[in-house]
Amino acid sequence: MVVTGLGVISPLGVSAPELWAGLLGGLCGVRALDGPEFEDQAVRIAATVPADPRSRLAHPQARRMNRAAQFAVLAAREAWLDAGLAPGGARASGLDATRTGVSIGSIIGGAPILVEQDRRLRERGPRSVSPLTAPMTVPSQAASQISLDLHITGEARTVVSACASGTEAIGQAVDRIRHGHLDVVLAGGAEAAVTPAVMAAFAAMRALSTRNDDPLAASRPFDRHRTGFVNGEGAGLLVLEAEEHARARGARIYCEAAGWGLSADAHHLAAPDPTGVGIERAVRRALDDAEAAAEDVIHVNAHATGTVDGDAAEATALRSVFGAGTVPVTAPKGGLGHLQGAAGGVEAVATALTLHHGIVPPTVGCDDLDDSIALDVVRKQARELPATGDLALSNSFGFGGHNAVLALRRR
Repeated sequence: MVVTGLGVISPLGVSAPELWAGLLGGLCGVRALDGPEFEDQAVRIAATVPADPRSRLAHPQARRMNRAAQFAVLAAREAWLDAGLAPGGARASGLDATRTGVSIGSIIGGAPILVEQDRRLRERGPRSVSPLTAPMTVPSQAASQISLDLHITGEARTVVSACASGTEAIGQAVDRIRHGHLDVVLAGGAEAAVTPAVMAAFAAMRALSTRNDDPLAASRPFDRHRTGFVNGEGAGLLVLEAEEHARARGARIYCEAAGWGLSADAHHLAAPDPTGVGIERAVRRALDDAEAAAEDVIHVNAHATGTVDGDAAEATALRSVFGAGTVPVTAPKGGLGHLQGAAGGVEAVATALTLHHGIVPPTVGCDDLDDSIALDVVRKQARELPATGDLALSNSFGFGGHNAVLALRRR
């Protein structure tokens, strides 16, 4: 299974090249939330996409999609074209549409639509509720809209596993190709959860960074002074293909999708197991699935959201597998914020680009590395990948103990 196309809508820009330039340049996409609906919020910063997705879609199409689905369709189009496929979709590209699929991770999908329509119902009565409410609310809308847009008929699946959703969706796509069910899959994650209700809920948990007066320093993965994550939005998709299929059509290959691993902490509703044993299990399963050993790993794209307990648990797990300070680690949420269900997709794109270009981006916000982390965190400036070894891991972990790790291999 190989990666042949990449597409991104993120707080660092509205394309994969903009994401990569922002990561290499140490940029930060965290911004103040200026709308009146956020005035009374305890946290008034988020990592938002710097463009209105509706302006990039035909109006009749945009009005029938929730914001996460809009992000997903735009990222899918970019990934599709980047893979050398035709804008008309599967059939126009000479693909068997019945052996082409979509696999998208998302947590809340169109839940903000339901909140808004509930407000209308209470304030103005039943006749004010939009007839588009039901199809725009389901988390599966992003996958279905990509399928419609690109005429993909093989399957359109949705994965909901908290903040591991995007990575698990990619892993499931790997398996669908590996076991011969599909030839090509658009896989990743999409989320648009920067809403008053979601912000208030995370703030009530004391999960968010409260640096309202300093947005660019709010997200601080692995830093001694980290206090919480920054909520974000976006979408990241990869085109995955069976290698023989990709080579037969002369496609460019970014890297190999070598394997993946899952586990469950079974520890707490929201907090990670502090021993990191569940995360360690997912990492080792990804290595086993890729038929690799710890010494083959040359890079880890960490989940590292900037929460005190989460970063510590992940670091403990990585030290258990690789030892202290032996593998270059980067944490893109310092610049991207935490994109929820989209995080795994966007960060998988970043990991693929890291392997493709041979460069590890620096970790934004980690100015004072917590000594207890004891990892080789790439900071301040980018670094070349090690010459020996070939595997990179992209980690995603979610509330409830969902752990997913994707293994990509450079070519």
